[in-house]
Amino acid sequence: MLQTILFTATLAACVPCLASWSIDTDRSTPDKHGLFEIREEARRFISAENAKGSEQWQALEPNAKVLVPRCAVPLQTQWTPKSLGRSKPSVMVICAAAVPNTVMKTWDVHVAVKRKPHHP
Repeated sequence: MLQTILFTATLAACVPCLASWSIDTDRSTPDKHGLFEIREEARRFISAENAKGSEQWQALEPNAKVLVPRCAVPLQTQWTPKSLGRSKPSVMVICAAAVPNTVMKTWDVHVAVKRKPHHP
């Protein structure tokens, strides 16, 4: 019974934290790379791509479940190659060298994109 009460109290205390979480508040720390910075890198890439041609794209949100170590070098971006088997277009945000950790040395996060509606 005490465990149930303790679990319920802990869960209730976490609800405001979870409710206030968003990608806008998920910033980088010394140990992890924030989804905010990953999304912004994808948006910069899409903005440059939109300036090149007639197709206009919009970067969506990265998957909120993604957790990656902090990148030690500037992030890189490119269109996700079709050979990776993704069904819809996306941008790869790539870290070529993560800060030393026991999980991964490099990583990439795919950020989905969609075509912007045409406005006459």
